[in-house]
Amino acid sequence: MKKFRIYLDTSVISHLDAPDTPDKMGDTLKLWKDVKASAYDVYISDLTIAELEDCAEPKRTEMLSALLDIEYTRVVQDERAKQLSALYFEVGGLPPKSKEDAAHIAIASVYDCDIILSWNFKHIVNLRAMTAVETVNFQMRYKNIRILSPSMLLSEEE
Repeated sequence: MKKFRIYLDTSVISHLDAPDTPDKMGDTLKLWKDVKASAYDVYISDLTIAELEDCAEPKRTEMLSALLDIEYTRVVQDERAKQLSALYFEVGGLPPKSKEDAAHIAIASVYDCDIILSWNFKHIVNLRAMTAVETVNFQMRYKNIRILSPSMLLSEEE
C-alpha cells in the first residue's frame, strides 16, 4: 500500500509539547511515533521552519530538535504556491489575515501531498477552507488535498 504524503504545518509540531491541551498533545505524540516509524512520506516547508524559528526558547529548540528525529522532505513556497494561495482568498475560503495559513495549504497542494495536518480549526481545518481549496485545486488542476487534524488521521488507522 502506498504511503500517504502528509504536510505538517507549524501547529502540529508545536503540539508535541502542549500540556495546556493534553488531548491534542497526546494525539500529536501518537502521530509522531508513526512519523518516526516512516509510516508516511512527510513534507515540511520553509515557511514551517521559519515559524518554528520565530518561537521563544526553550520551545524553539525543542521543536527544531524534534525534526532531527524524523525523515522529511523540505519544500519551499515557490511562485506556484503564492499564486494558488492568492486564489484561495479570491473565492473567500480564508480570511485576509490568514496569509500564512493559505500558504501552507498551497505549498502542500503544489507538492502533491495527500493530506495537510493542522490543529488550526479557525483558518485551515474547517468546511469553508476545505470547500475553497477543493474548488480552486480542481480549477487549477491540482488534486484535492484532505485537510485533517492529527486526531482525524489517527482515527482512520484505529
